[in-house]
Amino acid sequence: MSVKMYMQQVGQQARQASRLLARASTQDKNNALLAMAAALDDARPQLKLANQKDMDAGKSKGLSPALLDRLLIDDKKISGMVEGLTQVANLVDPIGEITDMAYRPSGIQIGKMRVPLGVVGIIYESRPNVTIDAASLCLKSGNATILRGGSEAYYSNQAIADVVVTGLKKAGFPEHAVQIVNTTDREAVGEMITMPDYVDVIVPRGGKSLIERISKDAKVPVIKHLDGNCHVYIDDEADIDKAIRISLNAKTRRYGVCNAMESLLVHVAVADKVLPRLCELYTEKGVELVGCEGSQKYFSEMGLATEDDWYTEYLAPKLSIKLVDDIDEAMAHINKYGSHHSDAIISQNYSKTRMFMTEVDSSSVMVNASTAFADGFEYGFGAEIGISTDKIHARGPVGLIGLTSQKFVVLGDGHIRDN
Repeated sequence: MSVKMYMQQVGQQARQASRLLARASTQDKNNALLAMAAALDDARPQLKLANQKDMDAGKSKGLSPALLDRLLIDDKKISGMVEGLTQVANLVDPIGEITDMAYRPSGIQIGKMRVPLGVVGIIYESRPNVTIDAASLCLKSGNATILRGGSEAYYSNQAIADVVVTGLKKAGFPEHAVQIVNTTDREAVGEMITMPDYVDVIVPRGGKSLIERISKDAKVPVIKHLDGNCHVYIDDEADIDKAIRISLNAKTRRYGVCNAMESLLVHVAVADKVLPRLCELYTEKGVELVGCEGSQKYFSEMGLATEDDWYTEYLAPKLSIKLVDDIDEAMAHINKYGSHHSDAIISQNYSKTRMFMTEVDSSSVMVNASTAFADGFEYGFGAEIGISTDKIHARGPVGLIGLTSQKFVVLGDGHIRDN
């Protein structure tokens, strides 16, 4: 069977399953999620064995430490996936919720009902845990899903697919409610993003080149973010200990994630209190530092940042540092060079933090907190299907609500329109 025919078949099966899911009860969906969690917990040895194949292949191909970290499945990550499934099962089901009901002069009532999108296609690289996050959120929101993981995680994703199907069958759901594309042929992606008859929305998760390609070629609406060039601004009225703790966590908690800080902005008035301590801590953790001429005075080993550095999402132990004269300069820098993902201010001045929240044009804005919190799990969504920097439909971590739409419902009792 050709890739085109195979993807058409997958799309048809997903569309059929989506109609069954749209009318599934909350209890049935929760039962399926808990069955998937139990199957995942039982399959730990098989999952780690499959993942080891991918890890060995990744090392032989020279994947970076950050990508290998994303690829790894260990007991901690499996426990996180199990907990994520349980959390999603415990979330309030948005489907069928009717809001904004109001009577019109004619006597009819008009409101909005929350409904599934239909079929969600997800294209992602390296992170096999996305398979579970996406499957759980799509299932709870009544959507069928087609998952296409990267070739570097092929064995891991297929092992997780077996677990998902086990849970679906146990709960009496069609196994095609969640389908994982079983070919690494890149043509499958091209087909998937050009099947509007079968796919209602595409969510790409991966490198900037992948997302740019999908956004350019897709005939299906796309929920996306191109990169995560995140900032922390340390104000002249910051609590210094908080600033150092937050700035260290935002950069070094994990390097290869989109919510990691890539540029640190420091008010000149507190640079002598902040930068010597922070540079020492970053150096201890092996972080390469580049900065403006002013910030170089505080650390002799700091390289000079280029214009490109301010635009760059490193996804690596590297950080750009810039001194600023005031909050306006900090916000202007973030809005110019940032990717509208997640940016933070450290300040004890209420008025400044309010200004920052209002004027920084990002999908998540933090006050006295690390950018590492920009995550669906931390936001109480149970998991996330991605982080959107778009402004239409969904923005920020995309959880259950982001995977739904609304339709108008009109209630009458024999009403007719007279004019």
